Amino acid sequence: MSKKVYGNAAEALEGLLFDGMFIAAGGFGLCGIPELSLEAIKQAGTQDLTFASNNAGVDEFGIGILLQTKQVRKMISSYVGENAEFMRQYLSGELDLEFNPQGTLAERMRAGGCGIPGFYTKTGVGTVIAEGKDHKDFNGETYIMEEGIFADLSIVKAWKADETGNAIFRKTARNFNPPAAMCGKVCVLEVEEIVPTGSLDPDHIHLPGIYVHRIVQGTHEKRIEQRTVRAA
Repeated sequence: MSKKVYGNAAEALEGLLFDGMFIAAGGFGLCGIPELSLEAIKQAGTQDLTFASNNAGVDEFGIGILLQTKQVRKMISSYVGENAEFMRQYLSGELDLEFNPQGTLAERMRAGGCGIPGFYTKTGVGTVIAEGKDHKDFNGETYIMEEGIFADLSIVKAWKADETGNAIFRKTARNFNPPAAMCGKVCVLEVEEIVPTGSLDPDHIHLPGIYVHRIVQGTHEKRIEQRTVRAA
């Protein structure tokens, strides 16, 4: 199990990256973003990428750094604000965008991780989200079918993990990281701290190590997306 631990993100991603691949990335706003893996992908120069992620970060952080280098072809996202380059590329037709409601996107990732190819939800019925999707009535209510996400690679960021990959996420970082980790053929987990196996309370573990294939420990930047303060 100790072979899961790698020296840095570039080593952890070695042999996994290829042009045109589909990546599921954790993070919520600027919280819990797998920034080390994203920087390693940028340095590797991998092109024509599709990302499933709640958002695309900002211009200088998160997936935004890959938008700047034109390495992303398509985003499957819920929220695309705070990123001027994302907006420019989308409006100019350089970037494909598939909008998903946040709960739907999280469930598509979780479903993929559980081997579920599709499910029905009421969210999006009667909107552009439902266009072209199968509709079915259950108990007098109309639902649309959404497909599970099966990614080539998952990149996620946790607070703590042991050497087998059992991971704990802090607060909002838990929103998308666990389901994103589940749906990839291979999962690379970056953490702030690796602790000895057996030191984590099993009841506190948010992601079982069975989903994690490679782990890297590193230093992460603490950013605040929107700062609101009262006048002095």
